[in-house]
Amino acid sequence: MTTQGNTPDQAQGSPRQEQFALRQKITMMVNRYVIAPIDPATGAEGAPLAIAQQKRMAFKEQVTFYADKARTRPVFSFKARRKLDLGAGYDVFDAEGRPIGYFKKDFGKSLLRSTWHISTPDGFNGTGQERNANVAVLRRVWEFIPVIGEMPLPFIFHFDFTGPDGRVVLSSERKMSLRDRYTITVPVLDDGWQLDWRVAMAMSVALDALQSR
Repeated sequence: MTTQGNTPDQAQGSPRQEQFALRQKITMMVNRYVIAPIDPATGAEGAPLAIAQQKRMAFKEQVTFYADKARTRPVFSFKARRKLDLGAGYDVFDAEGRPIGYFKKDFGKSLLRSTWHISTPDGFNGTGQERNANVAVLRRVWEFIPVIGEMPLPFIFHFDFTGPDGRVVLSSERKMSLRDRYTITVPVLDDGWQLDWRVAMAMSVALDALQSR
């Protein structure tokens, strides 16, 4: 299998993993996400690769990321297969509208531990879960306590996505911050395959935007 949707750094020689910073700006009416590459040598964030901004409720239906703040150059998007039905899943598209991935929440397994399924056109199928099962349970208890459940969660939690062979293909780690901030890691597997970074980032945004935190 071959890597898809290469970023400029990959074209010059892939590292064993790529990392991205994902930041959300919280407002009353609008969700704004910014994706930037992380320099593997210094850990510094580079110039933004993609930006999305739209009304909060619209994130449950369709999200488009652009290369510029003026929103003139699309980079990728994801869209619900059926409106008002999160169980139907989401398709991920490239800048030209071609499908490059799909993800769906597993609501049954998510009752105790948030679980998602992800796939790509080359035949890859993976599953992602909250890394720490104990934190997942504590998070649910917190959400069901009156009044307290409306407060920001005091837990730092992460997600790992693996393929059928157990190899990690995507990790999302939430950082201690007043605003939602994540480090997204997309490894290169031993056979050279790597999850399309656009699919990885669409999935990572969904983890923040499409389920209760």
